[in-house]
Amino acid sequence: MSSSISLALTLHNHQPIGNFGWVLAEVYDQAYKPMLDALDRHPGVRVGLHYSGPLLDWLEAERPQFIRQLQGLVARGQVELLGGGLYEPILISLPDADRLAQLDRMADRVQALTGARPRGAWLAERVWEPSLPRAIAGAGYQYTILDDNHFRAAALPEEALWGSWRTEDQGSRITIFGTEQGLRYRIPFGRAEDVIEHLRRHATADGSRLGTMGDDGEKFGAWPTTFEHCWGSGQWVEQFFSLLEANADWLHTTTPSGWLDAHPARGLAYVPAGSYAEMGEWALPAEESRTFGALLHRALAEGRPEARWLRGASWRNFQVKYREANDLHKQMERTSRQVHAMPAGPARELATDHLHRGQSNDCYWHGLFGGLYLTDLRVAALHHLIAAQDLAAAAGGHRPLGKLIDLDADGHDEVLLADAGQVVTVDLAEGAGLGSWDVRAVRHPVLAVLRRRAESYHQVLRDMEIRVAAEASARAAEATQAEDAGLASAPAAADTLRDPGGPASIHDIVVAKEKDLSRHLLYDDHERRFGLVRLFPGDITPEVAASGTAPDLGDFATAPFTVIDLAPATLTVAREGRAMDAAGNPQPVRVEKVIRLAGDRRSPTLELGLVVENHGAAPVRARIALELPTMMLGGGGNPAAWWSVGGERSPHDGSGVASGVTAIGQGNDQVGLAIESMALPPADAWWAPIETISNSESGFERVYQGGALLLSWVRTLGPGERFSASISSRATTGRDAALPDGSLPEAAPPAD
Repeated sequence: MSSSISLALTLHNHQPIGNFGWVLAEVYDQAYKPMLDALDRHPGVRVGLHYSGPLLDWLEAERPQFIRQLQGLVARGQVELLGGGLYEPILISLPDADRLAQLDRMADRVQALTGARPRGAWLAERVWEPSLPRAIAGAGYQYTILDDNHFRAAALPEEALWGSWRTEDQGSRITIFGTEQGLRYRIPFGRAEDVIEHLRRHATADGSRLGTMGDDGEKFGAWPTTFEHCWGSGQWVEQFFSLLEANADWLHTTTPSGWLDAHPARGLAYVPAGSYAEMGEWALPAEESRTFGALLHRALAEGRPEARWLRGASWRNFQVKYREANDLHKQMERTSRQVHAMPAGPARELATDHLHRGQSNDCYWHGLFGGLYLTDLRVAALHHLIAAQDLAAAAGGHRPLGKLIDLDADGHDEVLLADAGQVVTVDLAEGAGLGSWDVRAVRHPVLAVLRRRAESYHQVLRDMEIRVAAEASARAAEATQAEDAGLASAPAAADTLRDPGGPASIHDIVVAKEKDLSRHLLYDDHERRFGLVRLFPGDITPEVAASGTAPDLGDFATAPFTVIDLAPATLTVAREGRAMDAAGNPQPVRVEKVIRLAGDRRSPTLELGLVVENHGAAPVRARIALELPTMMLGGGGNPAAWWSVGGERSPHDGSGVASGVTAIGQGNDQVGLAIESMALPPADAWWAPIETISNSESGFERVYQGGALLLSWVRTLGPGERFSASISSRATTGRDAALPDGSLPEAAPPAD
């Protein structure tokens, strides 16, 4: 009797909330459409396919013929369509009710497309915790697909991956499949013949083994260099599918559900919290990530057995590593509670949809694919959360609010201020800076900036540039020698820098999108919050101030403030701190800030009052400054995003200086938001972009994370003297998204 084996290939296709339409169109042409066409050409190849909710929205609106083609493949039993969370959330990060709701809504969506409820749930980023069977089974799903890394953590041997396993939590049971490592490494990067031979080596006489490979559909054409490999001259998919059909007598393609119907699980397994190996590496602090990555990659390269047990941090650690991710997550949790407290009806249904869109996973973490550094994704998630909160607040009458609450779960109270037009949060423990200023009418997070941090891959960039520079120098020397000898000169360098020694794996490709990118590696020594008080040396330059690590004579930017008074929409805080005098001696200095919300819904105003008083025996001379970072989606010189001084507009991702400024404006015309900040007394205004260097599947790139505005006054405060200033920032909104058509009514409604 000949040996046989089965293969369950499942492709996950996803585009995040907030991604650009042209990106989706490009990936559609490179990966999504070619794959369906290949399946049509090879009816003997059965696969599982998953399309996330945001991608289905786009496909139904922009490529309806694709949906019809997909329905045809499902109808003839060639394709199984999987469900999951509708807007591709990390399920473990959600409140229990939202886990179930996201899973239920996606099941409804798949049923509407195919006529049947999906049996499998795709698990976003394969982020697993042992409590998930309750939600997955509770929504009616029977299985999910994990990584080989999960099964190693469960102490199962490598051979155990050739099949399915059962797991449970509190009696809720599901089946789990594991992606087999050899298949994951070979599809589609190895030779198609090698995949077939790998499967042949694991075939058995009783045909009881299943090879599972669940991975991203975008790797078949949309990842760097893969289109030519998969669909161009390489024709990898065509070769592979042809080989599968040619070997169908012993190699049976199936769907996960097809396998479940015919074969029992191999046994019971309890899988600990985890994800794929790279995710654990990315979730570690930068220094630990670099050390861990080197150890893991060395162990894998040498085939050492301890590689099996090397694992990094859990996914939740991103909320510790990145303050912005934690703030986003905790705002999502608050929004969920507010939405679930709404009375049933159309308003709650709309708010729920906004909430679920705001749970799309991509911007809650950072790695090669994570989108925390991608401004548009971060702002899009916050946009939907603000919309959901606005609908919930409207149901309660939009009452002004001012209360102490631990917003970020760190054990210290923050302050939440709100009125009909805006929501503001203040972190008392770190300089009493504002962490968020959300303008309700246009649903824009004005303070969605990102701190510049050291990342483990920054050293990879530096090392690459050193190697490339050395090789360029060597080529130049060779060219000089060639010219002296009368030979042809060497070819010119490319516009992008690629490490010539880098391997082809997407996880290891080293490409820089511009030369000398490492010179833009600047790091902030404090969190980017609005309204932080800085006491700079009087001779500091705008360039040094923009570096993020300028010397501070005081201790008011990161130290705690005390609440003096808290009322609805108004907060007064103070700190008895210190500042250095000219001789370098600390002098006691008191700083008081008043934060007040004013205006109406479509013209909300944020007022910031400042008093600095020298309680010491010696004078203190300083440039007294307020840091006012903002997000206006100005990346790439976006003409819709701007600064304005004296009626002259300039790009929001540009730099500038002005003296004696009484008013400075900024905004984004597409968002429909303009903010004018009035300074009293007149101030020096310095502004510059906040830019990070991040790595993605397409390489190292510079990314706009907001604009840093600094308003300052040079003063010498003698003993007992004080300085007072105020900044009043009035937001003008060009629309009200809460109205049926999102337009501006003829008369603004009064504030509630």
